[in-house]
Amino acid sequence: MSGTPEPDGDGRPAPMTFGPALADRSRWSTERCSIAAVLDVLNTRAAFLVIRECFYGTTRFDDFVDRVGMSAPAVSRALKRLEDAGVVAGSPYREPGARTRTEYVLTPAGEELLPLLIALAQWGDAHLRDGRGPLSYTEIASGRAVRAVVTTDDADDAIPADAILVEPGPGSRR
Repeated sequence: MSGTPEPDGDGRPAPMTFGPALADRSRWSTERCSIAAVLDVLNTRAAFLVIRECFYGTTRFDDFVDRVGMSAPAVSRALKRLEDAGVVAGSPYREPGARTRTEYVLTPAGEELLPLLIALAQWGDAHLRDGRGPLSYTEIASGRAVRAVVTTDDADDAIPADAILVEPGPGSRR
C-alpha cells in the first residue's frame, strides 16, 4: 500500500471514515482538537525553524538567529513559546569573560516532533522541489532512507486516509 489514498469514483482521494458517534460532524465540537492545540504552539515559521535547528544541533540564541534567518525578536518569541510549551528547555551557560546566556535543547516532548519534521521535508521535496530536496535523511546504521508514514503500532505498511476510522478519544466531549 502506497500511503497515498486511492481516488474514488470521481478521481478524488477518499477521506477518513467517521465512526457512528461522529458520523454527524455538525454534532461534535472541534474546540478540543489536538491538531489545533499543536498549531497554537507551532504557529509561526520561526517556531518550526527553531525546532528544525534544534534537531540539527543548534543550541545558542545567536546561532538560531543566523540559521533561521529571522529577526532576534521573532526567534526570541519562538523560543519562549516553545519553552513554555515544554518543547525546548533552556539552561544557562557562561563563557569566560562573557555574561550568562541560555542554550536550548529539545525536551523528550520536542524530540517526538521528529516525524512531523521528516513528513514536512518529504512533502516539500515531493511537491515543492520536484522530488529534488536539498537534504536527504538516512539511518546511520543501515544507510536506508528515512521516511515518515502513517501506520499501525505493529506494522510498517503505510495506511491511506480512507483506511482510517475516526472515533471519539478519551479526551473527547461531545
